[in-house]
Amino acid sequence: MLVTLDLAGLALTGEIPGFLSQCQFLLDLNLSANKLQGAIPSTLNNLTYLKMLDLHRNQLDGGIPVTLGQLTNLVLLDLSENRLAGPIPQELGNLSNLSHFNVSFNNLSGMIPSVPVLQKFDFTAFMDNPFLCGPPLNNLCGAGHGHRKRLGVPIIIAIVAAALILIGICIVCALNIKAYTRKTRDEEDSKEEEEVLVSESTPIASPGSNAIIGKLVLFSKSLPSRYEDWETGTKALLDKDCLIGGGSIGTVYKATFETGLSIAVKKLETLGRVRGQDEFEHEMSQLGNLSHPNLVAFQGYYWSSSMQLLLSEYMANGSLYDHLHGNRPYAFSESSSRSGGGELLWERRFNIALGAARALAYLHHDCRPQILHLNIKSSNIMLDGKYEAKLADYGLGKLLPILGSIELSRIHTAIGYIAPELASPSLRYSDKSDVFSFGVVLLEIVTGRKPVDSPGVATAVVLRDYVREILEYATASDCFDRSLRGFAEAELVQVLKLALVCTSNTPSSRPSMAEVVQFLESVRTSS
Repeated sequence: MLVTLDLAGLALTGEIPGFLSQCQFLLDLNLSANKLQGAIPSTLNNLTYLKMLDLHRNQLDGGIPVTLGQLTNLVLLDLSENRLAGPIPQELGNLSNLSHFNVSFNNLSGMIPSVPVLQKFDFTAFMDNPFLCGPPLNNLCGAGHGHRKRLGVPIIIAIVAAALILIGICIVCALNIKAYTRKTRDEEDSKEEEEVLVSESTPIASPGSNAIIGKLVLFSKSLPSRYEDWETGTKALLDKDCLIGGGSIGTVYKATFETGLSIAVKKLETLGRVRGQDEFEHEMSQLGNLSHPNLVAFQGYYWSSSMQLLLSEYMANGSLYDHLHGNRPYAFSESSSRSGGGELLWERRFNIALGAARALAYLHHDCRPQILHLNIKSSNIMLDGKYEAKLADYGLGKLLPILGSIELSRIHTAIGYIAPELASPSLRYSDKSDVFSFGVVLLEIVTGRKPVDSPGVATAVVLRDYVREILEYATASDCFDRSLRGFAEAELVQVLKLALVCTSNTPSSRPSMAEVVQFLESVRTSS
């Protein structure tokens, strides 16, 4: 039942064992950056579900097995930096899902297959194979060695000349850009209309105002792009009545434009390990490329030296925490008060759990590189107007103030959700840390209790320990939220079992999020 096998960078020697082909449910196989020798096993075609095969930077020889063309689910195939020889099999054209392919720095030979799957990659995927020829490489496949030798010198001279010209053009362009940038910085602030947000203390148009000049980047076409609209909309930050939440990295406000459109604006209070604008913008651009129906849509950001804002879609029904624990101090849409909006029946709770699990599985298994949330809690599972779950604060790991600190359990606001391995000085966080936190959320959904409760002044009850103690002396039904009505007890028991497995002390004992989704879907199917 192994799903992921990551043995990268462990200085492993010997050959790739053929018995790996018995792991029929394997999704990711990463043996890169080792000292493995011998041929790639032709039996890897038995791994029919395999999505990632990374064997780069080893000492593998022999040819590329034709049988790899049967792994039609492959998204990533990296065989670069080895000693592979022979042609690239035509059968690799069957890998229609490939988004990353690399066979560079080998001893491959012959013509690159003209199949569309391989031809969509640029020359860097094939370079440094001396005997490989054909598009997208520049060296054409000639009729004979002598003919190629006569053509070699003129071609090399032409390439060197072109490269020198190109370098000269790049240098001139760089100097022009640098001069233009310096000139632009010296111009009046009024020329940067679309990159200005309102200062918290002064109106933008007032003479001598100290309005903050920064950079506003929008990823959503639904947001207004006129300067005047943002001047009006961001005035909501001045009004404390627009406060709708807060967390580890900042405070969240609701900003409404004259068109009636509302968004959530998170005003950052910490940049964590992010050191400057370039790094901040890089992190934000990564978020702008993510899309999943169970993720809160990231719609843009604003940067200035004194203020940073994250823009995302506004969730009309608040968070799962608000509904489970009755903490609803902020105003939500009218849908919250209609038809038991504040009451979460089991059907709705189960769908919320499944939606949040799918979002987290997307971050863990479908994103390259993998995205860890590191701040999973019920207050970060938002609910839209139809009570569909949408995961918030994803991809902000570098902004969290906790990373790199051994005082995690003291300063992290998500107390009760923290996996045991995060409280140690080594701080070995992984995707299994997110699984632990999600397991605590499942316990909240089933029991209706907070992750940590304080019944007395000097006492604290941790939800995971409470449930395990109840099950030791009583039955599972004694853990259920007493406000639940009309539910199938078998479903609650199954979800409770899953939550306990997710919150195992040992990370290796916890399932992956792909397995969590699969289990939840099977619970609903079987019932």
